[in-house]
Amino acid sequence: QVQLVESGGGLVQAGGSLRLSCAASGRTFSTYAMGWFRQAPGKEREFVGTISSSGIGTLYAVSLKGRFTISRTNALNSVYLQMNNLKPEDTAVYYCAASTSYSAGRDDYIYWGQGTQVTVSS
Repeated sequence: QVQLVESGGGLVQAGGSLRLSCAASGRTFSTYAMGWFRQAPGKEREFVGTISSSGIGTLYAVSLKGRFTISRTNALNSVYLQMNNLKPEDTAVYYCAASTSYSAGRDDYIYWGQGTQVTVSS
């Protein structure tokens, strides 16, 4: 069992940056790939990016690559999402999730956090 808690969301102006954090419980954190997803009002939850269990591999949604960066610190049971040059369309609830496979597929993720709101004003 892994429990995930996101933090770092908030209100930011367009062009600004935010860094989201996700803290995990349990001693098996380093065995999971960790993904970030987001869900805007009235839309389906979409893939943002993922990082492999070791932290060596990262994969991003094509539309976000270059602005968003995922990293992790296994010793601290934490994963991060650095978001730069934010746009109003990035407004969403952001979720971190854990998977036993390095995947972009939402259904492959078995543990989810409660989400953190990111709002980007124009």
